[in-house]
Amino acid sequence: MKLSAWRVALRIARRDALRAKGRSALVVAMVALPVLGVTGADVVFRSAELGPAERAVRTMGQADGELRMVERGVTLKQAPDPDNGLSFTPPATKDGKPGRTPEQQLSLDTDPAELARRLLPAGTTLIPEGRGPYTATTSAEGLISVETVEADLTDPVWRGKVNLVQGRAPGAAHEVAVTRAFLDRSRLKLGGTTSVRGLEATPFTITGVVEYPGELTSTTLVARPGELIEPLAKLPGGHGGGTRRDLDQWLVELPAGTALDWARVTELNKYGFTAASHRVLVDPPPRADVPYYAEQDAGGSSTSLLDRTGVVVLATVAGMALLEIVLLAGPAFAVGARRSRRQLGLLAAGGGDRAQIRAVVLGGGVVLGTTGALVGLGLGVGLVALLRTQAEEYAGSRFGHFALQPLDLLGVLLIGLVTGLLAAIVPAVQAARQDVVAALTGRDSLKPPSRWLALLGLLMLGGGAALALLGATSGFASRSVAVLGGSVIAELGMVALAPYLVGLFGRIGRWLPLGPRLALRDSVRHRGRTAPAVAAVMAAVAGSVAVSIYVTSTDEGYRRSYEASAPAGAVMLGTGWGPAADGSLLPQMRNAVESNMPGLGPRADVQKLRYPANCTDGNGSCGYVTSALPKELRCPLEDDTQLSGPEIERMRNEDQRCQYNGHHGLSIFGTVGAGDATLLRNLHGITDPAAAKALADGKAIVLDPRYIKDGKLILEANDPPPAGGPMAGPGDDYRKRRHEITVDAVLVTTPIKTTQAVLSPDTARRLGLGITEAGSVWLPDGMPGDAAEQKAAGALGKLADHTQFSVERGYQSKGDLITLGLSGFAALVALGAAGIATGLAAADSQRDLTTLAAVGATPRIRRSLSGFQCGVIAAMGTLLGVICGVVPAVALRKVLGAVKPYPGISAEEMANRSLVVFPWIHVALIVIALPIIAAGLAALLTRSRISLLRRSG
Repeated sequence: MKLSAWRVALRIARRDALRAKGRSALVVAMVALPVLGVTGADVVFRSAELGPAERAVRTMGQADGELRMVERGVTLKQAPDPDNGLSFTPPATKDGKPGRTPEQQLSLDTDPAELARRLLPAGTTLIPEGRGPYTATTSAEGLISVETVEADLTDPVWRGKVNLVQGRAPGAAHEVAVTRAFLDRSRLKLGGTTSVRGLEATPFTITGVVEYPGELTSTTLVARPGELIEPLAKLPGGHGGGTRRDLDQWLVELPAGTALDWARVTELNKYGFTAASHRVLVDPPPRADVPYYAEQDAGGSSTSLLDRTGVVVLATVAGMALLEIVLLAGPAFAVGARRSRRQLGLLAAGGGDRAQIRAVVLGGGVVLGTTGALVGLGLGVGLVALLRTQAEEYAGSRFGHFALQPLDLLGVLLIGLVTGLLAAIVPAVQAARQDVVAALTGRDSLKPPSRWLALLGLLMLGGGAALALLGATSGFASRSVAVLGGSVIAELGMVALAPYLVGLFGRIGRWLPLGPRLALRDSVRHRGRTAPAVAAVMAAVAGSVAVSIYVTSTDEGYRRSYEASAPAGAVMLGTGWGPAADGSLLPQMRNAVESNMPGLGPRADVQKLRYPANCTDGNGSCGYVTSALPKELRCPLEDDTQLSGPEIERMRNEDQRCQYNGHHGLSIFGTVGAGDATLLRNLHGITDPAAAKALADGKAIVLDPRYIKDGKLILEANDPPPAGGPMAGPGDDYRKRRHEITVDAVLVTTPIKTTQAVLSPDTARRLGLGITEAGSVWLPDGMPGDAAEQKAAGALGKLADHTQFSVERGYQSKGDLITLGLSGFAALVALGAAGIATGLAAADSQRDLTTLAAVGATPRIRRSLSGFQCGVIAAMGTLLGVICGVVPAVALRKVLGAVKPYPGISAEEMANRSLVVFPWIHVALIVIALPIIAAGLAALLTRSRISLLRRSG
């Protein structure tokens, strides 16, 4: 066709779209919604993606670089941005002794700050980044946990890394700036005061509000240098909350005429430093010049993007959603083509060929698809701009800039255009094939369905299902292509089969009453308009069924893996990891729970085991105690640290002793606890007097049969970590820091096994172990109410944050709510598709209704006939949609079952990942209720009055 002919076709399509505003608005909305979502996601993603200069400013502010001593005595390899990758090279060993390089030895012998000054150009200024421990400060109603930082905010070097957004920077003694999250959680205001735990004698005045652009949710206290971290470190008994962090980290300001280039960065790596350089981040070196990348490439650690499970799921969902939009929009274009058939017939009678007629209908797809894409694009960009602050706060990070990528937006526009064209293809072909005389007289030229098309559809259905299911499990190079392609082919095959299947449905009309029989036969006679409507309903139902099967199967897998942490109804209170971690607030916490939740019954107090007995909990001087398996049941990896990487991975995958079920719950009180007989009852549901007597006699109560052998339980007491960190040095062996203690034990069978063993406090002391308060457990006669639980949680929140408080209510499924929402969405979409088809059928049935009125039919016959027509289409579409929805859901479950998320996953969890459960209630609701609702609504919304028309022809 010539360009001038396309211009005429587009002009006709535009006028038709304006003439039928309701139908046009429906198509525009269906195209605009996905475009809006894709546009919004693209703008948010691009805006949140920092450019090199923005990343540099967020990392080091206005400085030239950021330097950090990672570990003294080692050699490092880093990516240009050290946050993107880092590897260690420990010293080589000679005759059992570490053989260090001169750089490594100098790193050990020299103070890190002094060494940094030697390695950097003369005149370099090092500004310490003081990051202290997490500790507790007072709030309006209690205590909250905060991160402590020291920085001189009057120095402009911090701008971009830490921004002052309100008030003024601390300028006098005992003044601090805080983050917005701190004010929100503490309910304090600018100008108020807060006291740091252990430093209550010198409260701090809040003078300003600061913001970390990359960590908007951080709860941070920023004090002037020297006013917070050192005083906390000097507190006795570890009340400062721990040791200071990032002790050797600085912002680097270089003298004029010098630079922190890549060569200097790699030189610093030899001494155990990492360096983020503004110059390197803005202008990174070639990949071949980065030793870290060479090491990673040699190890072959990269994975194919298309083989990632998340990408497979995302690609399948996006592709199926696009197909469903095409199928849903198809009936709307069919309505337009049917109502314009006289106009199209006149075009053909005037000399227009089939290509020109197709162009008119396809022009509608171009006009409405482009309009929908432009509307969705504008709304997507506008909504992101309008909700930018909320999006940044939700993500916890500020945008680098508001990014609109022209190529991305052009691609989104093309998606809308292609969607409109695909939806208009079938109506265009049908319109081009219609008989000219029949079009001018308003009569239909009925043709039987093509058996070849039906055979092709059957082959596509079977082949697509096989491709999706086999591609999910056979390790194809790209699982996403196999699953998505197979699912789309199978659904298109069902669409091709639809006309033939509609004819098969018509055979049951002989057993139906008059109204349904007329509706079914009318649908069979006009397959050209019935098949697209059935396909639209099928698409909506298929999507709902697919997601419902996936969600229900996932939920059932979680249900089977769930392990209760206590008997049903048990109320558990733990000290947590915040201000109450040392147990000092436990009496007030217990009182808060008992005063707000009456009728809890006897309280069982829980103690945690510590090693050695004389350690002080909270300052890092305590080791931990766990139960140990007998050696023949223990994973060899726990005893042999000299195995190679491939051997370790092989053992995790093949040796059942090394497999772990990631869904199995753990008690908030650890694997081994101390308590009395009340604890056995409240936490484990054990009421056997023999177990209580054995506990009182000094024996351990073992709940997992794997941990007991010959009446003995092995406890593993671990020394505290060395002062230099978890690994004191290259020659350190953690096995030398653990001690085995054997205690007499009895096995008690109980379904609650999240704690592996229980000892009495006296037995723990006799074994040389220390005990500290860990919390309490109550077991009321009935399940506590939600209101009482919320009151208790609110009272605990006023005392301290990050406490552990919960009520064991069994597995709480979220799948039911999701399934219900999907059912409602599918019903709305299917009702809309069936309504469109009913409107088209009503327009085509005017002559039949006129004839019925002439022979004495009552006015309600139009209403009942419309209702049955809509119900018939909805029924056929739901049945086919249920079949189509099974394929992608099962395929995606098989994808999950074929990929191990981590080494050593147990066979039980792998089986749960590939489990397929059919949601019978959801499917029955759709198959039975949806056609009835569709028929009822169509009957109610159709006028009873019949207008007599002049017979044509």
